[in-house]
Amino acid sequence: MNDDLPNAASVAIVREGKVLLIKRAYAPYQHLWTLPGGRMEAGETIEQCAIREIAEEVGLVIRNPRPVMVQALGRDGTFRLAVFVTRDFTGQVRASDEVADHKWLDPAALIALRTTSRLDDVLARAFAVLLQS
Repeated sequence: MNDDLPNAASVAIVREGKVLLIKRAYAPYQHLWTLPGGRMEAGETIEQCAIREIAEEVGLVIRNPRPVMVQALGRDGTFRLAVFVTRDFTGQVRASDEVADHKWLDPAALIALRTTSRLDDVLARAFAVLLQS
């Protein structure tokens, strides 16, 4: 297995200039606001992981996830998180038990929340990718 390849995915889902954030119910990152996502399962591509995790965590069906960046997370870089962005989704948010809360948020309002590390940078990059389309 290649240790540089992503093993988890998250997605910035954007609607009318706002991004869907979740408040994690469990460790890791319990009680912090972040993008929905999770760990890759055997036999999945990283895109398939992103699509499945979004369906499981927030009940949305996403299409055309566009790559934003890969970010090492955890004390020893245990997780290599592939971040995607999309505006292409269907459904209504139905949060799983892994999600304590969720909200559509203007990225400028991020300052008021306790978030995962450098989420502001991640969102700036995600919105930049959208602007290129």
